[in-house]
Amino acid sequence: MAKNSHSKTVGYILWFFGFTGSHRFYYGKPVSGTIYFLTLGLFLIGWIIDLFLIPSMDRQADMKYPEGSVNYTVAWILLSYLGLLGAHRFYMGKWITGIVYLLTGGLLGIGYLYDFWTLNGQIAEINEAA
Repeated sequence: MAKNSHSKTVGYILWFFGFTGSHRFYYGKPVSGTIYFLTLGLFLIGWIIDLFLIPSMDRQADMKYPEGSVNYTVAWILLSYLGLLGAHRFYMGKWITGIVYLLTGGLLGIGYLYDFWTLNGQIAEINEAA
């Protein structure tokens, strides 16, 4: 049975806002995600090219990140929309840091940005331990 830790559909939805790099962060590519964020998707050209690269990025993420009790898609949606409140951390069972994020606005946004870089790895660690 093929692994499916990430969703191609969600990848395309995030691609729509891809000039922010969100789909690249989702697929575990924080360096290029940051570059896309700072350059509006490499001046929109990279953003258009990524329309065709998403199936490949999805396969790579599925092979790299293990499935388990924490769903990558749910965690990424929570991070994207409620990350400053720590919703993704509560979902992953990280109650103490979830409360800290809730009280400090994601440690004044710094922890929120850190989680964009590391969320896939955090989830993989939890899923491998289970």
